[in-house]
Formats: sequence, C-alpha cells, structure tokens
Amino acid sequence: MKKCKKYLRPVILALLLCALCIAPAFAANGGSSVADVVEKTWKDAAGQIKTVVDNVVFPALDMILAIAFFGKLALSYFDYKKHGQFEWTGPVILFACLVFVLTAPLYIWTIVGL
Repeated sequence: MKKCKKYLRPVILALLLCALCIAPAFAANGGSSVADVVEKTWKDAAGQIKTVVDNVVFPALDMILAIAFFGKLALSYFDYKKHGQFEWTGPVILFACLVFVLTAPLYIWTIVGL
C-alpha cells in the first residue's frame, strides 16, 4: 500500500498538469473546418516540401544505398574468394533499390499529386 501511495501523488500531479495545459483547437473564425485549414496549409507548404525532399532526402538515401551496395559487393567478393561461389542476392537487391531511389524524383511527384 505504501508503494501505491508513493507513486499516486506524482501521477495525480502529472494528470492535473496535463488537464490544465489542454486547450481546444478551433479553425479560423470564417466558418471553415479544420480539414479546410489543413488542406490550405498543405497547398502553401507543398512547394517547400518538394524542394527539401528533392535536395536533401533523396540524395541522403542515394548515398546510404550506394555505400551499402558497394560494401555488400565487396563482402560478396571476399566470400567468393573464400568459398568459390558468388552470392548475387544482396548486391542485386541493393542495386535495384539504388536505381529506384535515383529515379524516384522523376515520377514520385506525379503519384503524390504535386
């Protein structure tokens, strides 16, 4: 019972603090719904999101996949020298992923609708 009382006071205090900090979210006063506000925000930010994804996200993914591909290719070569059989599965999957991510900026925005 003492353990329960020991933890009960901080939990109640945290719940009261959460209850005091909660504020309802309303849309603008023009009578629009929250969905309309979210759609407007998405339309305003879509160009910036596209620029960031094209200039930061895709190059970072390309670099990670290229490093993983060449690393896996080297490990497969060393396994070939050791065992006499080259394992193609890992390098082929990584190469396919690399080609997919390299060409994604050409078509991904038509799929998303930008």
